[in-house]
Amino acid sequence: MTTPIPTVGRRDMTILSSGALAGLLSMAALALRGRAEAGSAAAPLNAVSHWLFGERALHLDRADLRHTVLGAIVHVASSMFWAALYDRIVCRRTPRPAALAAGAAGITAVAAVTDFKLIPERLTPGFEHRLSTRSMVLTYALFATGLALGAIATRRSR
Repeated sequence: MTTPIPTVGRRDMTILSSGALAGLLSMAALALRGRAEAGSAAAPLNAVSHWLFGERALHLDRADLRHTVLGAIVHVASSMFWAALYDRIVCRRTPRPAALAAGAAGITAVAAVTDFKLIPERLTPGFEHRLSTRSMVLTYALFATGLALGAIATRRSR
């Protein structure tokens, strides 16, 4: 008796590619802007772990397994969540690249409002404590870019 090998469907590929690219591009922005503004590329990702480790995580500059890796995991998991929502609301309805890009911008705006206005302080991304508003806008812009590029690339590969 053989066990069937799980396959990755088209929907899953869009979510994976969009979520991974959005997560990686926005993490690159966090690291670059963290180095420029906080003196540490790890500081913004460490701050993401404040929901578990509290105030200390918001001020930690050095990279470590406990804070930086957890921050990266939470960031990528969040990216996958928003990519799944993007796929469900936008990608299933339109094949046009311009509409996919506009949808990515819309989902990212909803993510930002959720992150900073709708959820309790303890669950915010945390990097807002280490970065300027300008850097956060860049981070979210690259997030939207990753969502759109991932969806467009997946569509073109079919």
